[in-house]
Amino acid sequence: MTRTDPATATAPAVERRTAGFRTVLLAVLVVLALVAAGLLAWLLLARGDDGDDVQSSREEVMAQTEQFMLRMGTYGPDLLDEKGAMPEYRERVTDVITDKFAASFEQEAGTAEQLVAQAGVTRVADVFATGVSSIDQDSARTLVAGTFSDSYDVKGKTVDQEPIPFRIEVSLVEVDGEWLVDDFDPVSGDGAAPTEPDPGAQP
Repeated sequence: MTRTDPATATAPAVERRTAGFRTVLLAVLVVLALVAAGLLAWLLLARGDDGDDVQSSREEVMAQTEQFMLRMGTYGPDLLDEKGAMPEYRERVTDVITDKFAASFEQEAGTAEQLVAQAGVTRVADVFATGVSSIDQDSARTLVAGTFSDSYDVKGKTVDQEPIPFRIEVSLVEVDGEWLVDDFDPVSGDGAAPTEPDPGAQP
């Protein structure tokens, strides 16, 4: 009677178990690879969305900064009503500023109305460039540069002044999904603050 070597007899079983283990391991590795690929794709997509959101916010705050300077720095006799006020000017500026800032703007608007009514002052703002210095989820600071061009009515004759350069740092906050100007400050250097025109200045 031929005896079978135990080691030889168990070899096929070991090979079957090894093959089965390799199949299971391969399946697990494939699943892990798919999960990793999916996670990487999700992370890249999320990062791309965040980047788009930040860029969109930057564009919004720069556009609102430009609108603020153009609206605040442009007025003249054509905006006066029968009471010597400029309601349209007030409205278009308050549309792009916070309620807190609106309280201080009311006084500045009154000064502008007096200059326009009494001296025929016309001011036109021109924005050359805007940029974002800092931004987060609900606040931002921007820089804006440009000029104010003033003219006055002197005895029925329009007198033009040299353009006044300005460089302004503007603070904005997000209110109910909209970026609004909350404050502004002149930047030190060769720029000027958006001061009121001086009708007594010589051309």
